[in-house]
Amino acid sequence: MSVEFLNTLKTIIRERKLSPSESSYTAKLFARGTNKIAQKVGEEAVELVIEAMSANDELFKNEAADLLFHYLILLEDRNIDLDEIIAILEERHQQRK
Repeated sequence: MSVEFLNTLKTIIRERKLSPSESSYTAKLFARGTNKIAQKVGEEAVELVIEAMSANDELFKNEAADLLFHYLILLEDRNIDLDEIIAILEERHQQRK
C-alpha cells in the first residue's frame, strides 16, 4: 500500500464521518459509536491472529487489510491522525538508538 493511497483512504474515512450516507458501511460504523468501532477492531485483530497460524497468506493479507481499515476508522472516530501514531513510533525508535 502506498502512502498516497493510505492518505486517500484516510480522507475517504473522514468524509464518511462528516457527510454520512445511508449506503456507507463506514458511516454506519460511525453512527454506532466508538464502542462498536473498537469492538470491530478487536474482532479483526482476532481474525488476523487466527489467520497468522494458518498457511494461507491470502486470507492473512485480507484480514490484515480489514484490521488496518477498521483501525483507521477508530483513529478518525477519536480525532487522532495516523501521523500522530507514527510520530510516537519514530520517537520510540530514536530513544532506542
